[in-house]
Amino acid sequence: MKHPRIVIAGFLTLAATTVTALAHHGWGSYDASKPVTVEGSILTSTFENPHATIAVKAPDKIWTVTLAPTSRMIARGAQAEVVAVGKTVSAYGYPSTVEMNEMRAERITVDGKTYELR
Repeated sequence: MKHPRIVIAGFLTLAATTVTALAHHGWGSYDASKPVTVEGSILTSTFENPHATIAVKAPDKIWTVTLAPTSRMIARGAQAEVVAVGKTVSAYGYPSTVEMNEMRAERITVDGKTYELR
């Protein structure tokens, strides 16, 4: 083989791309026919791409709430401090059909202000 480094680099790029694609779920795995509202205090907050996420302690369970990408959050006025640990949030969106107690938020309300995420 004349260029084994090119073949190896191509293979590694393909493998990395595949892993990234598998790690990022599509929006098709959420049930838009069953909207939910989750309210409670934020236990954890991760403000990084591909999507910001928060864990919310609702009265009955802890939900993982998938938010928008950080660039969209910032563009809509929802800086990292808006979804800081200890804040109370109301998140409206759709439950996952794959992960139990996980949802995709369409909008959140924090400190009386609503942020549209989609």
